[in-house]
Amino acid sequence: MTTTASEITYRLEQKRRIQADFPGPKSLALTERRKAVVAAGVASSVPVYVADADGGIIHDVDGNSFIDLGSGIAVTSVGASDPAVVGAVKEAVEHFTHTCFMVTPYEGYVAVAEQLNRLTPGDHEKRTVLFNSGAEAVENAVKVARLATGRDAVVAFDHAYHGRTNLTMALTAKAMPYKTNFGPFAPEVYRMPMSYPFREENPEITGAEAAKRAITMIEKQIGGEQVAAIIIEPIQGEGGFIVPADGFLPALADWAKEKGIVFIADEVQSGFCRTGEWFAVNHEGVVPDIITMAKGIAGGMPLSAITGRADLLDAVHPGGLGGTYGGNPVACAAALASIGSMEEYNLNGRAKHIEELALGRLRELAAELPGGTGGSVIGDIRGRGAMLAIELVQAGSKEPNPELTKAVAAACLKEGVIILTCGTYGNVIRLLPPLVISDDLLKDGLEVLAAAIRANA
Repeated sequence: MTTTASEITYRLEQKRRIQADFPGPKSLALTERRKAVVAAGVASSVPVYVADADGGIIHDVDGNSFIDLGSGIAVTSVGASDPAVVGAVKEAVEHFTHTCFMVTPYEGYVAVAEQLNRLTPGDHEKRTVLFNSGAEAVENAVKVARLATGRDAVVAFDHAYHGRTNLTMALTAKAMPYKTNFGPFAPEVYRMPMSYPFREENPEITGAEAAKRAITMIEKQIGGEQVAAIIIEPIQGEGGFIVPADGFLPALADWAKEKGIVFIADEVQSGFCRTGEWFAVNHEGVVPDIITMAKGIAGGMPLSAITGRADLLDAVHPGGLGGTYGGNPVACAAALASIGSMEEYNLNGRAKHIEELALGRLRELAAELPGGTGGSVIGDIRGRGAMLAIELVQAGSKEPNPELTKAVAAACLKEGVIILTCGTYGNVIRLLPPLVISDDLLKDGLEVLAAAIRANA
């Protein structure tokens, strides 16, 4: 049963409110302080500073209230101050903030591993290791695959994003801003064509055929017996919320199993109820050898994990995996509470409800625009659950329209709605609302978005 908005209690009023002097004087003053001390390479898309957040609302230091359609990039799925998470963090902090699990372990780490082993796909025996960030989880998944297989090559895909560390930059497809001038990158990484239905030269190509295309290239350029791992986002995030054609993921996973290749599902952005399932691979019944997780796992506290086949993870020698802060006790407490809230609120059901509500409105908008569906500036509407995207194009074509995308995001912000953009071509609006957002607030945000697209198209 889907949890309705009336069953969730919010601490802050769930309404947007923008004052005339936006951005306000306090945010402007903080921006000046920031310029003097924070590296210019750290950029922010919104020019205000947060004072409070709850449900689907963010308050800034000047008293403005914004509808949050970004969730801190899919992190605050249970809200930015979920009472259960806040209570668990407070209780944990009162006892100890850190001991390092590799020195003096604690129950919270074990309890999180138990939950992840339970929730991730497959009924095989599993093991879990906890880390701090999504990139760190990806790095360790690749380490495990290489050690377990004795092979070096790793296959990633066009439009992929896997992180900002050296190895994960090599896995990431987009140069600017993630890779430019940061090389040389880790070797033995190979990129293959992704299933991108909207941009396929042959619109009739099936998922299985797209997988065969990639597999043929792997066999020719690398050799299947040389590949340690295939790593893929079941729904690509930064690349543009690309949902591969049905059959693409299962065909890749089946071939990987046949060749003894470790199949890694990077669910850092798509996991934890975001798509209406605990993990996006569940939509097609794919069981990865290893799954990487972060973002929505701990209600905003820094935590990541890899969960995978016991034989793979147990192949690593003692001391080969870990990290000083990995599985911090406070973050573990937050994760356990966050998972509890996801189950209590039935956030998988809530994500499906958000999909139904949002996709219906966006498709109406596409039909309303000059040229109608397929001929307007909205080239594609896609996604699953509360991981949705609008790809903006030059009207009546598939030519990317990043200028319009920027203009729409700016217009939404001016009206008090925070949206995120993404995509290899910078032309995708992505919607990642907190899964606890109220229907009224979501509808308000969607109307602002629709008006911004109409006004700038």
